Amino acid sequence: MRDAICYTARELAERGRDGIPEELISSTHLIYSSPATLAFNSPGAEGFGVKRAGLAIPDSVMLIVAPGCCGRNTSLISNLPEYDHRFFYLMMDETDVVTGRHLKKIPQAVEEVCSSLDTRPSVVMICITCVDALLGTDMERVCRRAEERVNLPVRPCYMYALTREGRKPPMVHVRQSLYSLLEPRKKKGNVVNLLGHFAPLVDDCELYDLLHQIGVKTIHEISRCRDYEEYLTMAEANFNLVLHPEARYAAQDFEKRLKIPSIELTRLYQIDRIHRQYQALAAALGVNFDDSAFLAQAEETVHEFQQKHPGLTFAVGECMNADPFELSLALVRYGFRVSEVYGTLSGENFVYLNRLAQLSPDTRVFSNLEPTMLYYDCSEAHADVTIGKDAGYYHPNCPNLQWNQDRQPFGYAGVRRLFAALDETLTKEDLQ
Repeated sequence: MRDAICYTARELAERGRDGIPEELISSTHLIYSSPATLAFNSPGAEGFGVKRAGLAIPDSVMLIVAPGCCGRNTSLISNLPEYDHRFFYLMMDETDVVTGRHLKKIPQAVEEVCSSLDTRPSVVMICITCVDALLGTDMERVCRRAEERVNLPVRPCYMYALTREGRKPPMVHVRQSLYSLLEPRKKKGNVVNLLGHFAPLVDDCELYDLLHQIGVKTIHEISRCRDYEEYLTMAEANFNLVLHPEARYAAQDFEKRLKIPSIELTRLYQIDRIHRQYQALAAALGVNFDDSAFLAQAEETVHEFQQKHPGLTFAVGECMNADPFELSLALVRYGFRVSEVYGTLSGENFVYLNRLAQLSPDTRVFSNLEPTMLYYDCSEAHADVTIGKDAGYYHPNCPNLQWNQDRQPFGYAGVRRLFAALDETLTKEDLQ
């Protein structure tokens, strides 16, 4: 029997960012449909896949144009109260797949959807699958024809798993589509947009308070817009804060079309790096932030956890609200051990891996998509607690914190909430 392929942090650091092994690059081989794949790639999956993300615009609806197998997995989402009467289906048969006949049906289907609703939608998102990717469908043209029928915006939403490794994966493209309806407006100096996530930051995130400190009155997040008109006021922002790298193309569109510049921030769990990032943001804006109270609260939370749960060993996955390598580095720097990381290694997170290799050179790194994960044996590595749904799958008898809630942790608030959640998970385990 083969073993699951892995490399130590030291081995990967020695190879460098240009020498990532092919086994850790999913585009170089067949992929294993592990729990990670089901969580972040399946179109009907947990969290915000293409379908839920495409409905982030207030009062929007979605027409899913797909074979039955691709449309069926939306049923779980459709059962959520907030998506009642927002998903519609145009099912493709074998003739449609072979000839593309379904493309002529889409404008009429959009018209039927709009006429069936008591309230006129703000926009119709048309979600198409890999079938149309293979057919080479010009979806922009199809959407224009549909717009002529209903006289309201119709936008494409590509659920193309085939493009996941490309320059513009589905979750990047859907972010562009969401903001494509905004038109130039007069800018207001006290308005800021937060771009990147499809759910808002946690309410106690200090970023809101820090922005208010410097005179920002309105902080827009698409998920907090109450209606379509409020969504349109995002075009009045003075600048954007990009909180997820998949929103970079959308931010570039903002700058090109709407003349709104952007600054990118990274979700971090290392307290000192969070502080330095806020100081860098303040310098870029020409202001000062006082984050001392928030920093102290985060340090206290981590210290209390260290005292209560010393010497823990973690296994860290990627199906969660964190970069697995940055979080692993944070845990090691806080005095814990990380035995294994399951994650997609790229040049961007090599900065964390290099430092992790210095502090924890024997930490083993696996790729969730490597077919040899079929042979993974959890008995080969010890873990006291796991973070991420995938890590929980690999260590089924270990306490697990999934950490993949819709509301997004960020900054010091993210650190506080993470360690509070870990404490609760371990405390429950002790009581059983």
